[in-house]
Amino acid sequence: MSPIFRRTALTAALGLALALPLAASAQEIYIPLVSKGFQHQFWQAVKLGAENAAKDLKVKVTFEGPETEAMVDKQIDMLSAALAKNPKALGFAALDSKAAIPLLKKAQAAKIPVVAFDSGVDSDIPVTTATTDNIAAAALAADKMAELIGKAGDVAVVVHDQTSRTGIDRRDGFVNRIKAAYPNIKVVSVQYGGGDHLKSTEIAKSILQANPNLKGMFGANEGSAIGVVNGAKEAKRKIVIIGYDSGKQQKDAIKSGEMAGAITQNPVGIGYKTVEAAVKALKGEKLPKIIDTGFYWYDKGNIADPKIAAVLYD
Repeated sequence: MSPIFRRTALTAALGLALALPLAASAQEIYIPLVSKGFQHQFWQAVKLGAENAAKDLKVKVTFEGPETEAMVDKQIDMLSAALAKNPKALGFAALDSKAAIPLLKKAQAAKIPVVAFDSGVDSDIPVTTATTDNIAAAALAADKMAELIGKAGDVAVVVHDQTSRTGIDRRDGFVNRIKAAYPNIKVVSVQYGGGDHLKSTEIAKSILQANPNLKGMFGANEGSAIGVVNGAKEAKRKIVIIGYDSGKQQKDAIKSGEMAGAITQNPVGIGYKTVEAAVKALKGEKLPKIIDTGFYWYDKGNIADPKIAAVLYD
């Protein structure tokens, strides 16, 4: 072998050796997403969106959450474990808008960009939040409720929690809209069922028993809404029920007339935008404080519309 050929071969081999770690490191951008739960179809749809983005953007993501949305401590443990793996960025949907702040400060100190999704935190640490405008969406639910009960009468609300941003905003969006725009409607009860359909069923039955003239009830997430439907059915009461989110049971309830309609978010879009925002943050791109992922009203009349069907999920 000539000296020139040997030098050329050596240079090529060295170039390949140098290129391999770079290619490998490009594959090692790891972005864990810690969600509020896993039990609802909503979170499975968010997960799908995140995985679609990971595929398109060639990054690695993991997606996990506690078994129920009442497990704040377990979610904090999951967040701590995710940070211990030294990710490049992090997606987080807070069950409690304050409890995670000490860990998020650690992420900030380690220069790990945090993207909040679905539910923000009471802090400016997240570089952005990919979410539905829950106040506006719940206000629309209030308008629909008012229209369906003739703008007068007693209504109640079953919410998933009073600690997460989504719980607070959906409760306040609905209640404040009723107070501001419909003086002849009274919100007689606001109860919290942890997003669990069984607990929410019992709560709904209790509200119905205490309020024999109740005209309507709003369930502020998938589990709450299903609980309200089941509670009304078990109590043999015909009331106007409005839900939030989608899932097979809610869609079936709307088709059967047990539920008047619901607000749907864009969960696949939330998951996708969360990962996309994390990658942009790593590149140093400027991000808006809120990424509004949109919402829609759906009922028996438009549930089959292609635009609506695209954001519904089983």
